[in-house]
Amino acid sequence: MTRVPPDADGRYRWVILGVATIAQVGTAVIYLGVGVLSGFIQERFELSGAQTGLLITAIGIVPLFALIPVGRFLDHHSERHIITGGALVLGLGVAVASLVDSYLILLVVFTIAGAGYATAQPGGSKVVAAWFPARERGVAMGIRQTGLPLGGALAAATLPWIAESFGVRSALLTAAGASIGGGLLFFALYRPAPAPAATAYRLRRQLLVLLAEFRIRTAMWAGLVMVSAQFSLLSYLMLYLRDVHGVALTRGAWMLFAAQMMGVAGRVILARWSDRLPSGRLTAVLASVVATAIGATTLAVLPSGTAVPVLFILAAVIGFWAFGWYGPWVVHVAETADGHAVGLTLALAMTANQLGLVAAPPIFGLIVDLADGNYRPAWVALSFVLLVAASRILAGVRREASDMRSESRSTR
Repeated sequence: MTRVPPDADGRYRWVILGVATIAQVGTAVIYLGVGVLSGFIQERFELSGAQTGLLITAIGIVPLFALIPVGRFLDHHSERHIITGGALVLGLGVAVASLVDSYLILLVVFTIAGAGYATAQPGGSKVVAAWFPARERGVAMGIRQTGLPLGGALAAATLPWIAESFGVRSALLTAAGASIGGGLLFFALYRPAPAPAATAYRLRRQLLVLLAEFRIRTAMWAGLVMVSAQFSLLSYLMLYLRDVHGVALTRGAWMLFAAQMMGVAGRVILARWSDRLPSGRLTAVLASVVATAIGATTLAVLPSGTAVPVLFILAAVIGFWAFGWYGPWVVHVAETADGHAVGLTLALAMTANQLGLVAAPPIFGLIVDLADGNYRPAWVALSFVLLVAASRILAGVRREASDMRSESRSTR
């Protein structure tokens, strides 16, 4: 379990939470903004569905391999330089990508730029785990994790309009500026929490210990399927709305904005709910998995040309669960970690998430391509995967609830 020393600075932990959230918003404008801009990039380079999905894969592939080394680094070094450096690499890389006129070169540049994102999620989560005691950690982590859907909502509200009015290049430069600005603000205001000296550990041995932990494995399964759903929605919801329901990309962006803003609310509400759940935080994650599966099934069966208000409401409801699940999930992972290996534990769990991000968008796009542009098989496949994973997560919920009851009896 993570250990938090007294906050000698009183309220400064809330300043830390604020700048950590802003830094996350900045990187998320890029990380989720690529999905928002996928329709415009698809039109510019005349891409297939699978090629469009590879844009998301490109920006997420390096973190898949870099997260564990970054997590180990976070356990022994200050988050200040690590998070700032990642934000600058991501922002500067996307600024370079805005100048590219070749799809293949764009993939290469996105791949290099994406390396910077490897520091954002584990670094920011470790900041909250270090600065906040357990009684506040659920809400604090939920607030910090709103940075991702907030950045996505900001991207959805601004980048399509910029792309349509001034071109994709201007939209990418805007996103790059958000990442760089957030990173520099974090560097200016962050300082490490007072904490005991880091304890050394052998990487391979610690990884084996973590992988043997049932709660970590369950969290990894949940993260894998939910990130797959999240980035399938980010990459293809606007395209689905355009191709099936005749909704223009700019209008579809506002539906994605609604989904992201509901995800902001979901991350705080579900994290707060998980603070009070007697069965543990995984119950909130399980509810999110099942609700997202129902949402994907609903998208599959909607008749072509469904009314815009219905689509808007549906996008918002799906967004609450599909983007909100991360709040309780990341608190569960942080609280499962040993105090000396919080960074590594978060990084290991997020590596599974990254695998979903890398694999799901091109697979979803390939299914659409193979079905001659029909999105129904892709939504059904996504729903099936979520429901299969839900059965495994349910076993984790039952085991966690049993452990909590045992701990409660032993303290009486």
